[in-house]
Amino acid sequence: MKYCKKCMYPEVSVNLMLDDDGICSACHVQDEFNNLTDDFWNKRKQKFEEIIDKYRSKNQSNYDCIIPVSGGKDSYYQTYMIKEVYKLNPLLVTYHGNNYMEEGQENLDNMREVFGVDHIVFGPSVATLKKLNRLCFKKLGDMNWHAHCGIETYPIQIAVKMKIPIIVWGETAWDVSGMHSPDDYTEFNARSRLEHSMRGYDWYDMIDEEEGIKEKHLLWAKYPSDEEIESVGVRGIYLGNYFKWDPNVHSTKMRAKYGFQGAKQPFERTYRQFSNLDDMHENGVHDYLKFIKFGYGRASDHASKDIRAGYMSREEGIKMVKKYDHVKPRRDLKRWLEYVGMSEEEFDKIADSFRDKRVWSKDSSGNWVKDNIWDFDK
Repeated sequence: MKYCKKCMYPEVSVNLMLDDDGICSACHVQDEFNNLTDDFWNKRKQKFEEIIDKYRSKNQSNYDCIIPVSGGKDSYYQTYMIKEVYKLNPLLVTYHGNNYMEEGQENLDNMREVFGVDHIVFGPSVATLKKLNRLCFKKLGDMNWHAHCGIETYPIQIAVKMKIPIIVWGETAWDVSGMHSPDDYTEFNARSRLEHSMRGYDWYDMIDEEEGIKEKHLLWAKYPSDEEIESVGVRGIYLGNYFKWDPNVHSTKMRAKYGFQGAKQPFERTYRQFSNLDDMHENGVHDYLKFIKFGYGRASDHASKDIRAGYMSREEGIKMVKKYDHVKPRRDLKRWLEYVGMSEEEFDKIADSFRDKRVWSKDSSGNWVKDNIWDFDK
Protein backbone atom coordinates (compact mmCIF):
# COMPACT_ATOMS: atom_id res chain seq x y z
CA MET A 1 0.00 0.00 0.00
CA LYS A 2 1.77 3.13 -1.24
CA TYR A 3 0.54 6.67 -0.79
CA CYS A 4 1.25 9.92 -2.58
CA LYS A 5 3.82 11.86 -0.56
CA LYS A 6 2.21 15.17 -1.40
CA CYS A 7 -1.50 14.52 -0.85
CA MET A 8 -1.69 10.91 0.55
CA TYR A 9 -3.95 9.34 -2.08
CA PRO A 10 -3.26 5.57 -2.38
CA GLU A 11 -1.76 4.03 -5.49
CA VAL A 12 -4.66 1.55 -5.74
CA SER A 13 -7.02 4.40 -6.66
CA VAL A 14 -8.51 3.94 -10.12
CA ASN A 15 -6.34 5.46 -12.88
CA LEU A 16 -3.90 7.01 -10.38
CA MET A 17 -0.15 6.74 -10.91
CA LEU A 18 2.80 7.56 -8.64
CA ASP A 19 6.02 8.88 -10.18
CA ASP A 20 9.55 7.97 -9.06
CA ASP A 21 9.39 10.63 -6.34
CA GLY A 22 6.14 9.22 -4.94
CA ILE A 23 3.95 12.08 -6.21
CA CYS A 24 0.59 11.11 -7.74
CA SER A 25 -0.72 12.06 -11.15
CA ALA A 26 -3.60 14.04 -9.61
CA CYS A 27 -1.20 16.30 -7.72
CA HIS A 28 0.78 16.93 -10.89
CA VAL A 29 -2.37 17.86 -12.78
CA GLN A 30 -3.52 20.09 -9.91
CA ASP A 31 -0.18 21.88 -10.12
CA GLU A 32 -0.79 22.42 -13.83
CA PHE A 33 -4.16 23.99 -13.08
CA ASN A 34 -2.76 26.07 -10.21
CA ASN A 35 -0.18 27.57 -12.58
CA LEU A 36 -2.68 28.61 -15.24
CA THR A 37 -2.84 32.35 -15.78
CA ASP A 38 -5.83 34.68 -15.90
CA ASP A 39 -5.16 35.02 -19.62
CA PHE A 40 -5.57 31.27 -20.01
CA TRP A 41 -8.95 31.30 -18.27
CA ASN A 42 -10.10 34.36 -20.23
CA LYS A 43 -9.44 32.47 -23.45
CA ARG A 44 -11.30 29.47 -22.10
CA LYS A 45 -14.23 31.71 -21.18
CA GLN A 46 -14.30 33.07 -24.72
CA LYS A 47 -14.30 29.52 -26.05
CA PHE A 48 -17.24 28.63 -23.84
CA GLU A 49 -19.15 31.70 -25.01
CA GLU A 50 -18.59 30.70 -28.63
CA ILE A 51 -20.02 27.26 -27.90
CA ILE A 52 -23.15 28.41 -26.11
CA ASP A 53 -23.85 31.11 -28.72
CA LYS A 54 -23.81 28.35 -31.33
CA TYR A 55 -26.38 26.29 -29.44
CA ARG A 56 -28.57 29.05 -28.03
CA SER A 57 -32.13 28.68 -29.38
CA LYS A 58 -32.48 31.38 -32.01
CA ASN A 59 -36.29 31.68 -31.94
CA GLN A 60 -36.94 30.56 -28.34
CA SER A 61 -38.87 27.54 -29.61
CA ASN A 62 -36.87 25.14 -27.47
CA TYR A 63 -34.67 25.07 -24.39
CA ASP A 64 -31.12 26.33 -24.88
CA CYS A 65 -29.54 23.40 -23.05
CA ILE A 66 -29.99 20.63 -20.51
CA ILE A 67 -28.31 20.71 -17.11
CA PRO A 68 -28.23 17.36 -15.29
CA VAL A 69 -28.69 18.23 -11.61
CA SER A 70 -28.80 16.37 -8.31
CA GLY A 71 -29.51 19.47 -6.24
CA GLY A 72 -25.94 19.58 -4.92
CA LYS A 73 -23.48 22.46 -4.77
CA ASP A 74 -22.24 21.78 -8.31
CA SER A 75 -25.82 21.67 -9.62
CA TYR A 76 -26.47 25.07 -8.12
CA TYR A 77 -23.28 26.49 -9.56
CA GLN A 78 -23.96 25.06 -13.03
CA THR A 79 -27.46 26.53 -13.04
CA TYR A 80 -26.21 29.85 -11.68
CA MET A 81 -23.65 30.14 -14.48
CA ILE A 82 -26.03 29.13 -17.26
CA LYS A 83 -29.20 30.91 -16.12
CA GLU A 84 -27.98 33.94 -14.21
CA VAL A 85 -24.62 34.75 -15.76
CA TYR A 86 -25.25 33.75 -19.39
CA LYS A 87 -29.03 34.27 -19.44
CA LEU A 88 -29.79 30.95 -21.13
CA ASN A 89 -33.04 29.05 -20.74
CA PRO A 90 -31.98 25.62 -19.43
CA LEU A 91 -34.04 22.55 -18.70
CA LEU A 92 -32.95 20.88 -15.48
CA VAL A 93 -33.07 17.07 -15.52
CA THR A 94 -32.73 14.91 -12.40
CA TYR A 95 -32.43 11.18 -11.91
CA HIS A 96 -33.92 10.46 -8.48
CA GLY A 97 -32.67 7.33 -6.71
CA ASN A 98 -35.17 7.49 -3.82
CA ASN A 99 -32.57 7.89 -1.05
CA TYR A 100 -32.17 11.66 -0.88
CA MET A 101 -31.20 13.14 2.44
CA GLU A 102 -33.79 15.58 3.77
CA GLU A 103 -31.43 18.50 3.15
CA GLY A 104 -30.65 17.21 -0.33
CA GLN A 105 -34.33 16.95 -1.24
CA GLU A 106 -34.94 20.48 -0.01
CA ASN A 107 -32.01 21.71 -2.10
CA LEU A 108 -33.38 19.94 -5.16
CA ASP A 109 -36.92 21.29 -4.70
CA ASN A 110 -35.53 24.78 -4.09
CA MET A 111 -33.79 25.00 -7.48
CA ARG A 112 -36.93 25.39 -9.57
CA GLU A 113 -38.04 28.32 -7.45
CA VAL A 114 -34.83 30.26 -6.82
CA PHE A 115 -33.61 29.98 -10.41
CA GLY A 116 -36.99 30.24 -12.12
CA VAL A 117 -36.38 27.23 -14.37
CA ASP A 118 -38.29 24.19 -15.64
CA HIS A 119 -37.27 20.91 -14.08
CA ILE A 120 -37.89 17.26 -14.96
CA VAL A 121 -37.41 14.80 -12.07
CA PHE A 122 -37.51 11.09 -12.87
CA GLY A 123 -37.19 8.09 -10.60
CA PRO A 124 -37.61 4.36 -11.21
CA SER A 125 -40.14 2.51 -9.07
CA VAL A 126 -39.06 2.02 -5.47
CA ALA A 127 -39.48 -1.74 -5.85
CA THR A 128 -37.06 -1.74 -8.81
CA LEU A 129 -34.56 0.41 -6.94
CA LYS A 130 -34.53 -1.91 -3.92
CA LYS A 131 -33.96 -4.89 -6.22
CA LEU A 132 -31.13 -3.09 -8.01
CA ASN A 133 -29.55 -2.14 -4.67
CA ARG A 134 -29.44 -5.81 -3.67
CA LEU A 135 -28.43 -7.17 -7.05
CA CYS A 136 -25.65 -4.69 -7.76
CA PHE A 137 -24.21 -5.07 -4.28
CA LYS A 138 -23.95 -8.81 -4.86
CA LYS A 139 -22.84 -8.56 -8.48
CA LEU A 140 -20.20 -5.82 -8.32
CA GLY A 141 -20.02 -4.57 -4.75
CA ASP A 142 -21.75 -1.29 -5.62
CA MET A 143 -25.38 -0.84 -4.57
CA ASN A 144 -25.43 2.59 -6.27
CA TRP A 145 -24.84 1.33 -9.81
CA HIS A 146 -28.38 2.42 -10.64
CA ALA A 147 -27.49 6.02 -9.75
CA HIS A 148 -24.32 6.06 -11.86
CA CYS A 149 -26.38 4.70 -14.75
CA GLY A 150 -29.40 6.95 -14.28
CA ILE A 151 -27.44 10.16 -13.90
CA GLU A 152 -25.57 9.54 -17.15
CA THR A 153 -28.43 8.04 -19.15
CA TYR A 154 -31.73 9.76 -18.47
CA PRO A 155 -30.58 13.31 -19.36
CA ILE A 156 -29.28 11.99 -22.70
CA GLN A 157 -32.64 10.30 -23.33
CA ILE A 158 -34.38 13.64 -22.72
CA ALA A 159 -31.92 15.48 -24.97
CA VAL A 160 -32.75 13.10 -27.82
CA LYS A 161 -36.52 13.11 -27.24
CA MET A 162 -36.76 16.88 -26.91
CA LYS A 163 -34.10 17.61 -29.55
CA ILE A 164 -31.88 19.67 -27.24
CA PRO A 165 -28.34 19.23 -28.59
CA ILE A 166 -26.18 20.59 -25.75
CA ILE A 167 -25.85 19.22 -22.22
CA VAL A 168 -23.83 21.19 -19.66
CA TRP A 169 -22.15 19.12 -16.97
CA GLY A 170 -20.06 20.45 -14.07
CA GLU A 171 -16.63 19.32 -12.99
CA THR A 172 -14.34 17.13 -15.05
CA ALA A 173 -12.68 13.96 -13.76
CA TRP A 174 -9.15 15.38 -13.62
CA ASP A 175 -9.19 16.31 -9.94
CA VAL A 176 -9.77 12.73 -8.75
CA SER A 177 -6.87 10.87 -10.33
CA GLY A 178 -5.18 13.22 -12.78
CA MET A 179 -6.63 11.50 -15.83
CA HIS A 180 -6.82 14.67 -17.91
CA SER A 181 -4.61 17.72 -18.33
CA PRO A 182 -5.91 21.28 -18.87
CA ASP A 183 -5.51 20.93 -22.64
CA ASP A 184 -7.58 17.76 -23.04
CA TYR A 185 -11.01 19.45 -23.42
CA THR A 186 -12.76 16.30 -22.23
CA GLU A 187 -16.40 15.93 -23.22
CA PHE A 188 -19.07 13.51 -22.07
CA ASN A 189 -18.99 10.27 -24.04
CA ALA A 190 -20.63 6.86 -24.08
CA ARG A 191 -17.38 4.97 -23.56
CA SER A 192 -16.47 6.75 -20.33
CA ARG A 193 -20.05 6.35 -19.12
CA LEU A 194 -19.99 2.58 -19.60
CA GLU A 195 -16.41 1.72 -18.69
CA HIS A 196 -15.87 4.16 -15.81
CA SER A 197 -19.16 5.31 -14.29
CA MET A 198 -21.06 2.04 -14.85
CA ARG A 199 -18.10 -0.30 -14.20
CA GLY A 200 -18.57 -2.00 -17.58
CA TYR A 201 -22.13 -3.19 -16.83
CA ASP A 202 -25.13 -2.17 -18.93
CA TRP A 203 -28.88 -2.41 -18.40
CA TYR A 204 -29.16 -5.90 -19.89
CA ASP A 205 -26.68 -7.21 -17.31
CA MET A 206 -29.24 -6.33 -14.64
CA ILE A 207 -32.06 -8.49 -15.95
CA ASP A 208 -32.36 -11.03 -13.18
CA GLU A 209 -34.85 -13.83 -12.70
CA GLU A 210 -34.29 -14.20 -8.97
CA GLU A 211 -34.91 -10.52 -8.28
CA GLY A 212 -37.65 -10.35 -10.91
CA ILE A 213 -35.98 -7.52 -12.84
CA LYS A 214 -37.11 -7.44 -16.46
CA GLU A 215 -36.38 -5.23 -19.45
CA LYS A 216 -39.57 -3.26 -18.84
CA HIS A 217 -38.17 -2.15 -15.47
CA LEU A 218 -34.99 -0.74 -17.06
CA LEU A 219 -36.26 1.43 -19.91
CA TRP A 220 -34.75 4.49 -18.23
CA ALA A 221 -31.31 2.81 -18.30
CA LYS A 222 -31.13 2.35 -22.07
CA TYR A 223 -28.62 4.68 -23.66
CA PRO A 224 -29.78 6.16 -26.99
CA SER A 225 -28.29 4.69 -30.15
CA ASP A 226 -25.52 6.43 -32.08
CA GLU A 227 -28.04 7.20 -34.82
CA GLU A 228 -30.44 8.84 -32.36
CA ILE A 229 -27.68 10.94 -30.82
CA GLU A 230 -26.29 11.96 -34.20
CA SER A 231 -29.74 12.91 -35.49
CA VAL A 232 -29.94 15.60 -32.80
CA GLY A 233 -26.21 16.27 -32.53
CA VAL A 234 -26.19 15.77 -28.76
CA ARG A 235 -22.98 16.97 -27.12
CA GLY A 236 -21.96 17.10 -23.46
CA ILE A 237 -19.49 19.72 -22.24
CA TYR A 238 -18.01 20.34 -18.78
CA LEU A 239 -17.91 23.79 -17.19
CA GLY A 240 -14.71 22.72 -15.46
CA ASN A 241 -12.92 22.93 -18.81
CA TYR A 242 -13.71 26.62 -19.11
CA PHE A 243 -13.80 28.05 -15.58
CA LYS A 244 -11.75 27.52 -12.41
CA TRP A 245 -13.48 24.80 -10.43
CA ASP A 246 -13.42 24.97 -6.64
CA PRO A 247 -16.19 23.15 -4.72
CA ASN A 248 -15.35 25.01 -1.49
CA VAL A 249 -15.83 28.38 -3.17
CA HIS A 250 -18.96 27.21 -4.99
CA SER A 251 -20.68 25.85 -1.89
CA THR A 252 -20.00 29.04 0.08
CA LYS A 253 -21.34 31.23 -2.72
CA MET A 254 -24.43 29.08 -3.30
CA ARG A 255 -25.22 29.06 0.42
CA ALA A 256 -25.10 32.85 0.59
CA LYS A 257 -26.88 33.55 -2.69
CA TYR A 258 -29.51 30.81 -3.00
CA GLY A 259 -29.83 29.13 0.39
CA PHE A 260 -28.05 25.91 -0.51
CA GLN A 261 -27.63 23.87 2.67
CA GLY A 262 -25.22 21.18 3.75
CA ALA A 263 -25.91 18.19 5.97
CA LYS A 264 -27.15 19.18 9.42
CA GLN A 265 -25.79 16.00 11.04
CA PRO A 266 -22.11 15.08 10.61
CA PHE A 267 -21.37 12.04 8.48
CA GLU A 268 -19.85 8.96 10.03
CA ARG A 269 -17.14 8.51 7.38
CA THR A 270 -16.04 12.00 6.31
CA TYR A 271 -15.69 15.52 7.61
CA ARG A 272 -17.24 17.35 4.64
CA GLN A 273 -20.94 18.12 5.03
CA PHE A 274 -21.81 19.57 1.63
CA SER A 275 -21.14 16.64 -0.71
CA ASN A 276 -23.33 13.73 -1.94
CA LEU A 277 -26.59 14.85 -0.34
CA ASP A 278 -28.60 13.22 -3.14
CA ASP A 279 -28.03 9.75 -1.66
CA MET A 280 -27.89 9.22 2.09
CA HIS A 281 -25.76 6.10 1.63
CA GLU A 282 -23.13 7.57 -0.69
CA ASN A 283 -20.94 8.87 2.15
CA GLY A 284 -21.87 5.93 4.36
CA VAL A 285 -22.30 2.27 3.47
CA HIS A 286 -21.52 2.81 -0.23
CA ASP A 287 -18.22 4.45 0.65
CA TYR A 288 -17.54 1.83 3.33
CA LEU A 289 -17.49 -0.71 0.50
CA LYS A 290 -14.69 1.26 -1.14
CA PHE A 291 -12.70 0.91 2.06
CA ILE A 292 -13.48 -2.81 2.19
CA LYS A 293 -12.34 -3.20 -1.42
CA PHE A 294 -9.33 -0.90 -1.64
CA GLY A 295 -8.46 0.22 1.88
CA TYR A 296 -9.36 3.91 1.60
CA GLY A 297 -12.54 5.97 1.67
CA ARG A 298 -14.31 9.29 1.29
CA ALA A 299 -12.18 11.09 3.86
CA SER A 300 -9.14 10.25 1.71
CA ASP A 301 -10.96 11.66 -1.33
CA HIS A 302 -11.98 14.87 0.39
CA ALA A 303 -8.75 15.46 2.29
CA SER A 304 -6.56 14.83 -0.77
CA LYS A 305 -8.59 17.32 -2.79
CA ASP A 306 -8.39 19.90 0.00
CA ILE A 307 -4.63 19.37 0.38
CA ARG A 308 -4.08 19.90 -3.36
CA ALA A 309 -6.23 23.02 -3.31
CA GLY A 310 -4.37 24.44 -0.30
CA TYR A 311 -7.23 24.24 2.24
CA MET A 312 -5.58 21.62 4.41
CA SER A 313 -2.06 20.48 5.30
CA ARG A 314 -1.03 16.88 4.69
CA GLU A 315 -0.70 16.38 8.44
CA GLU A 316 -4.27 17.57 8.97
CA GLY A 317 -5.44 15.33 6.14
CA ILE A 318 -3.79 12.28 7.65
CA LYS A 319 -5.65 12.96 10.92
CA MET A 320 -8.95 13.08 9.02
CA VAL A 321 -8.21 9.80 7.24
CA LYS A 322 -7.24 8.01 10.45
CA LYS A 323 -10.39 9.31 12.11
CA TYR A 324 -12.90 8.44 9.38
CA ASP A 325 -11.75 6.01 6.67
CA HIS A 326 -12.05 2.78 8.67
CA VAL A 327 -15.37 3.53 10.40
CA LYS A 328 -18.22 1.08 9.82
CA PRO A 329 -21.25 3.41 9.49
CA ARG A 330 -23.64 1.89 11.97
CA ARG A 331 -26.72 4.09 11.60
CA ASP A 332 -26.36 4.25 7.82
CA LEU A 333 -25.80 0.51 7.43
CA LYS A 334 -28.80 -0.25 9.66
CA ARG A 335 -31.05 1.84 7.43
CA TRP A 336 -29.77 0.28 4.18
CA LEU A 337 -30.11 -3.27 5.50
CA GLU A 338 -33.72 -2.56 6.45
CA TYR A 339 -34.28 -0.89 3.06
CA VAL A 340 -33.25 -3.99 1.08
CA GLY A 341 -34.10 -6.71 3.61
CA MET A 342 -30.65 -8.09 4.33
CA SER A 343 -28.84 -9.18 7.50
CA GLU A 344 -25.53 -7.66 8.57
CA GLU A 345 -23.93 -11.11 8.47
CA GLU A 346 -24.89 -11.54 4.82
CA PHE A 347 -23.67 -8.02 4.06
CA ASP A 348 -20.26 -8.67 5.62
CA LYS A 349 -19.84 -11.98 3.80
CA ILE A 350 -20.62 -10.43 0.41
CA ALA A 351 -18.53 -7.33 1.09
CA ASP A 352 -15.50 -9.40 2.08
CA SER A 353 -15.61 -11.22 -1.27
CA PHE A 354 -14.62 -7.97 -2.99
CA ARG A 355 -11.47 -7.24 -0.96
CA ASP A 356 -8.45 -6.37 -3.10
CA LYS A 357 -5.69 -8.87 -2.36
CA ARG A 358 -3.09 -6.17 -3.04
CA VAL A 359 -4.34 -4.41 0.07
CA TRP A 360 -5.87 -7.00 2.40
CA SER A 361 -4.74 -10.30 3.88
CA LYS A 362 -5.80 -12.50 6.80
CA ASP A 363 -3.85 -12.87 10.01
CA SER A 364 -3.34 -16.13 11.89
CA SER A 365 -6.74 -15.70 13.55
CA GLY A 366 -8.55 -15.28 10.24
CA ASN A 367 -9.13 -11.55 10.65
CA TRP A 368 -8.71 -9.19 7.71
CA VAL A 369 -5.72 -6.86 8.05
CA LYS A 370 -4.65 -4.03 5.78
CA ASP A 371 -1.00 -4.18 4.71
CA ASN A 372 1.04 -1.09 5.66
CA ILE A 373 -2.10 0.54 7.03
CA TRP A 374 -1.69 4.32 6.98
CA ASP A 375 2.07 4.22 6.59
CA PHE A 376 1.85 7.43 4.58
CA ASP A 377 5.57 8.04 4.33
CA LYS A 378 6.61 4.56 3.25
